[in-house]
Amino acid sequence: MPTDFNGYWKMLSNYNFEEYLKALDVNVAIRKIATLLKPDKDVIQNGDHMIIKTLSTFKNYVMDFEVGKEFEEDLSGVDDRKCMTTVTWEGDKLVCVQKGEKPGRGWTQWVEGDEMHLEIRVNGVVCKQVFKKVQQ
Repeated sequence: MPTDFNGYWKMLSNYNFEEYLKALDVNVAIRKIATLLKPDKDVIQNGDHMIIKTLSTFKNYVMDFEVGKEFEEDLSGVDDRKCMTTVTWEGDKLVCVQKGEKPGRGWTQWVEGDEMHLEIRVNGVVCKQVFKKVQQ
């Protein structure tokens, strides 16, 4: 049975995020704002249908997808690109591959206890984020 990602998650740490944004060619002003934020994640999971909301005071981003099915992802809230995205299960982890202008783009997400770990990657740069599940 796949991991249950359902819930509201508050960011604990965000390692190497500015370098990740630089690798995406995000301008310096947006990078400075983004690195000050501590976005929350609100995850709704129903079988293989996932909605992952990234919520902050600056911008919100919603990713709505079916695991195993490729879809066009509009990253206008992130770096203003579009890519073809596929998210699959690899054991208890969700693994995302984003095919587009930037090589090696994607992420891996998993749960350990009451923490959700997210590694986001692009062009050899890795950012590691950790979130703690909170009761609402």
